[in-house]
Amino acid sequence: MSAILTNLRNAVIAGFVLAIIVFLVINQGRSDFAMGFAAYILRFLHVLASIMWIGLLYYFNFVQIPNMSKIPDEQKPAIGKVIAPAALFYFRWAAMVTMVVGLLLAAHNGYLVDALLLGTQTGQISIIGIGMWLGLIMWFNVWFVIWPNQKKALGIVQVEADAKAKAARTAMLFSRTNTVLSVPMLLCMIGQGHFG
Repeated sequence: MSAILTNLRNAVIAGFVLAIIVFLVINQGRSDFAMGFAAYILRFLHVLASIMWIGLLYYFNFVQIPNMSKIPDEQKPAIGKVIAPAALFYFRWAAMVTMVVGLLLAAHNGYLVDALLLGTQTGQISIIGIGMWLGLIMWFNVWFVIWPNQKKALGIVQVEADAKAKAARTAMLFSRTNTVLSVPMLLCMIGQGHFG
């Protein structure tokens, strides 16, 4: 067991193997199992990636940013050179997977266009559409505002000290914007199954 739990790759593989076993057990003997399989897998991947994305968003906003001023200057390079770049890698790619798989799920379920146009046939389509737009805005912020500015703030892209400070502030403000948007987005994503 130690060989699994002390190695992240092995722990992730073990989690997926266990998920497959659970999935097979709960679907044993069901004849309709194959019909909803694609939607089931897409929804699973969408939720899994979104947990990573929003979890890291909350880590940055509730843990890292508020506590940076408490870290001694000589220890800050560890955050800026090691932890933040790694967290930002998973943050932006989790955002990408969440967005792509979410759009694939909406297309598979037949409501992509109606949701994006905030269709009014049912309250569910409007609610999921609002959630999708909020998620797309958040995704855009990650890839086209937060990440480019974080590269400057972390020194991945070399800029003058003033530009570095401005980039750090811009990244923080857009990260906080995504934190604000995450609450109604989550309300809409969950609400789509309950309203209509």
